[in-house]
Formats: sequence, C-alpha cells, structure tokens
Amino acid sequence: MKVRAIIGALCAAGMVVGTAQAAEQVEVLHWWTSGGEAKAVGVLKSDLDKQGYQWKDYAVAGGGGAAAMTALKTQVISGNPPSAAQIKGPLIQDWAQQDVLVPIDSAATDWDKNLPPAIDKIIKYQGKTVAAPFSVHRVNWLWINKAALDKAGAQPPKTWPEFFALADKFKADGLIPVAAGGQPWQDLTLWEDVVLSQGNDFYKKAIVDLDQKTLTSAQMVQVFDTVRKITTYFDKGHAGRDWNLATSMVIQGKAGMQFMGDWAKGEFANASKVPGKDYVCSAAPGTATGYTFNVDSFVFFKEKGQSAATPGQLALAKTIMTPEFQEQFSLYKGSIPVRLGVPMDKFDDCAKASYADEQTAIKGGGYVPSLAHGMAQGDAVAGAITDVVTKFMNSDEDSKTAVAELAKAAKTK
Repeated sequence: MKVRAIIGALCAAGMVVGTAQAAEQVEVLHWWTSGGEAKAVGVLKSDLDKQGYQWKDYAVAGGGGAAAMTALKTQVISGNPPSAAQIKGPLIQDWAQQDVLVPIDSAATDWDKNLPPAIDKIIKYQGKTVAAPFSVHRVNWLWINKAALDKAGAQPPKTWPEFFALADKFKADGLIPVAAGGQPWQDLTLWEDVVLSQGNDFYKKAIVDLDQKTLTSAQMVQVFDTVRKITTYFDKGHAGRDWNLATSMVIQGKAGMQFMGDWAKGEFANASKVPGKDYVCSAAPGTATGYTFNVDSFVFFKEKGQSAATPGQLALAKTIMTPEFQEQFSLYKGSIPVRLGVPMDKFDDCAKASYADEQTAIKGGGYVPSLAHGMAQGDAVAGAITDVVTKFMNSDEDSKTAVAELAKAAKTK
C-alpha cells in the first residue's frame, strides 16, 4: 500500500493527530544497475532523501531497458504505475499520448533556456514538459588503443580511406583491427555511424525523416558497401560478444579499434586507463561535425488518478536538472551533462571533447538522435531497420538488395 493510502486509512480511523505527516514515497523504475550507473543513481537517491522523500528503488536489469519496459507496461496496465520511470526518445510521446503522465512544468521553469533545442522538444508533449533529462551520451565515437596507434605511426582516422589504411596496419602488426560484438544493437550502432559519415543532412533525411529517395540512393548503397568492408576486419569470434568484452580487447591491446558510444569510457576508467595516454577517443571517420545523441529521461506517472504531479515527483524532476546533480551524475556515468553551461573542469579530456563537439553540432545542424539507441524512431521502425542491417552484416547479401529492404522497413507501421 502506498504511503498516501496508509495516511488516508489512518485519518479515517482517527489515528493521525496534529500536523505530523509521513514522508512521500517515490517509486522509481530504471535499468541502471551496474558500476558507475549504480553510483550515479545513488547520488539522486541521496539528494531526494535529504529533501525528506523516501526513494523506493525499482531496478530492472538487462536488455538495455527492454526488461524494464516490459515491467513498466505490466505496472501501468494493473493500475499501479511507479512515480517515475526511465524512458527515452519517441517512447516519451507514446506514453504521453496514453494520458498516463503528469506535467512537471512548475519544476521546469528555466529548462528551455538550458537544454539543447532538440532535447527540449523530446521531453515535451502538447507544449507541456513531461520528462526530466539526465545526461547526454555521444554514440559516434571510435576508440583506439594508443600504443597500437603509435606503433603504426598513424593518427586517428578522419576519413574511411585513412581508417582502412590504419586497419591494415593493425592487421600487419598482428592485432584484430576492429573489436566488435555481433549483437543487433551493436550492428546498428556501427551502421548509423557510417550513415552519419555521409553528411548530417543525409543522416537526418534517412534516419529521422525516413525519406524514401535518400534511403534508396546510390549513397545509401555506398553506406552498405563501407559497412561490408569494415566487417572484414572483425575476428571470427565476434558473434554474440558483449560490447564491454570488445572494449576490453582494445584495452588489452588485442584489438586496435572499436565503434561504441562513450559509455565505453567507463571500461577504460575501470582499467585505470587515461585518455590521450592509453587510449584515444575520436569521432568516427567522416563524422567530426556530427553528434548522434542518446539521452535518458524520467517520465512521471499519474498516481491514483491524480492529474497533477506530487511534491515528491516535482522534487525529483527539479533535482535532476540542477547543475550540481548534472555534474556528479555524468562524472559517474561517463556521459556529459544535458544541461548546458555546467562547468566541465572536473571531466576528462574525452568528456571535454564531447561537450565541445556537442556545441559545434548544435550550432551547425549536426546534433541528431541515435536510431540504434531509441532516440530517432519508435520500436516498430527501429526494429525493422535493425533486422535489415543485422541480416546484411551476417550474410553475403549484396548492398543493393539491402537498400531495397531498408526502404521497405522504413514503411513499417
């Protein structure tokens, strides 16, 4: 039974005297369960406890949030939703359309001035703020073993020809050129990097607008051709490998490079590796002016039929967007603050580079949502495109056939 219900029962029985009140319980569903993620959540829990609210943790591990979303649907359908839940991208709008969320505008009085416009748009529904964003992960990173790079006498590749030349050097030095994990979301992460390398406008037309002319263009055929060539630098054991194991291969010097978002930095940090000394973080070839973002947010559910946010929900939302919390959370998480203007003094060189590149991308129109990480399209379209990419990367299918299937997948309802 929730705290409010208990208080109501006690009041009815005449057992509550004076103005004494029990602290509001705030139940939070999320999938941050390991390493730096757990530390980051701990900061939020502590901040909320200090304000007199009881944090009830509802952590659901596994599946990059898939298991958590299943649990959330079950709770909402049963009429017992959590106070807040970790959601991102188009799913925020989906839940808002079902009229199960409460607006948090009274906590978000200055957010529109302190968020990238693209993020501010995502967290609003019909002009009202319904979600609180945490941090920004950049997806289009290439991670390189520094010792291997120095031995090859090379610089981080800025173009695909430079990338393949470096991969050949790594291969000649006895390394696996590209550490990869053969999982669908990892396949799509690599593929969208190559799409972005064709230009920010090309990415937006293909991934955000699902423009059929762009999806069936000769340039998209070239995207698949490039992806095919990259796969020739994988090792035979990549199928089914978890992303962090692929990162470990780069850390240990068994592999030269890995395409992965900046959560990979946490693996390097846990291994006591220092950016610029032990490893290099570089934008994926051809994507220096682009920035595929992945942003986690909390949405807030109507509780017991209430149409307004509770004090605890508003306190949680407001705390999330404070500069102090934004800084500490990202320091643990490996991300950068989603709130603009938070000092970056305490962050490492990769985070500082991420922030600088973010500002350039926002001003230049290259700040775009990641398809692979649930920011650009709903589950149906994203799933259909993932199937096309994974099939291509795990077969001998030619690029023109893949492009035709891609265009069809984009029409999925």
